[in-house]
Amino acid sequence: MLAPERRTRTDLTAAAVIAVVVVVAASIAWFTGDARGTTSIPAEEPLPQAEPATSVPTALTELWRAPSAATESARTPFPVVTGSTVVTADGGSVLGRDPRSGEQSWSYTRDLPLCSVVSSWNTAVAVYRDDRGCSQVTELDGPTGERTAQRTSDADDAVRLSSDGTYVTSRGDTRMELWRSDMVRTLEYGRVDAPVNPGSQPRNGCTLLSSASTNSRTAVLEQCPGEAAARLSLLDPAPEDASEPEEYGSTVVPELVPEAEGPTAGRIIAITGSLVALYIPAANGTPDRVGLYDGTAARTSEFILPEDLSPIRDSPNFPATTAGSVFSWFTGTGVQAFDSTGLSPLWTVPGALGGGAVMAGRLLVPVPDAISVVDIATGVSLADIPVDRGGYDGPIQTSVIGDVVVEQRGADVVALG
Repeated sequence: MLAPERRTRTDLTAAAVIAVVVVVAASIAWFTGDARGTTSIPAEEPLPQAEPATSVPTALTELWRAPSAATESARTPFPVVTGSTVVTADGGSVLGRDPRSGEQSWSYTRDLPLCSVVSSWNTAVAVYRDDRGCSQVTELDGPTGERTAQRTSDADDAVRLSSDGTYVTSRGDTRMELWRSDMVRTLEYGRVDAPVNPGSQPRNGCTLLSSASTNSRTAVLEQCPGEAAARLSLLDPAPEDASEPEEYGSTVVPELVPEAEGPTAGRIIAITGSLVALYIPAANGTPDRVGLYDGTAARTSEFILPEDLSPIRDSPNFPATTAGSVFSWFTGTGVQAFDSTGLSPLWTVPGALGGGAVMAGRLLVPVPDAISVVDIATGVSLADIPVDRGGYDGPIQTSVIGDVVVEQRGADVVALG
């Protein structure tokens, strides 16, 4: 029979030291980690999936409204909706709301500035700012608000988020990343701090001006040192090594020279698997026009933009949105529709306040004091639904969830039904 193990004074001292180290390590993790300053309150019951509307309403009234900042510090320039939830961003909080009542179902709050929120994969992707920029990323389940994935990485102090349905893009002035649904990075482009492989980026020191993506191509417009005009590049959104971009083609666009007030007003409008539409502003007697570029960034054709759709300098710099079988591009003064395959111009809605969203096979376009019901194939307005916006006449971005129309009016989200 073995004798009972006896603990010496040295053993007890070592055990006490280990316990102290564990407590100190846990305290450091708490005070420096994401858990500190984070409050997550999931939904008691998941919000149900919204049923698609079968028809367009003949009348709309305000159901509810909530603050959702559309500023540089916390941007939700488009109403954020998942399959079941309207998501608003206020201060450091991301809130999931019932589409018809506006009642808060879940919340996620951090003691960090909120950079932006975007919806993708039936989730809300929220990005917060720390000392590495807009680097703290959390993915929240739409129906419940539960955290599904997180990541951190270097980022600029302000970023614009967008989703193409396969990837979420986070683009700042000097750096861009693409993430897949598990928040794994598939592409790192632009500024790289302490790169593992120096020289892996095709260019250095460029300012990123605009971008758009599909599941097979990413387009970026940038102004690079030593180049007289902006450059358009076509990239693989998921190269073999995320830190080594693979280009399909790149070209300097001579018309896109910097302006006295800052960078060129040129911007990427839309991208398909093999074509890119690029806005080229008027200059030296030439009118506003749209250039089409192939998968190697070579220009194939162009067309003149109607005068009543000429973008204004402070118009939103957003790519076109998919609207059924077309792309709908809000220029700041109206809507230009493009064929979703060949990017040829189809029809226009002068005077529109935003690009609109699809409900029951129709495009609902915000116009002064109403929503215009537009036939997607022809651009013909079939009806106007009166909307009382209380004197607000600024840009309006629109989303649809079920039979509810959601408008982003400045820093407010307004639900109509």
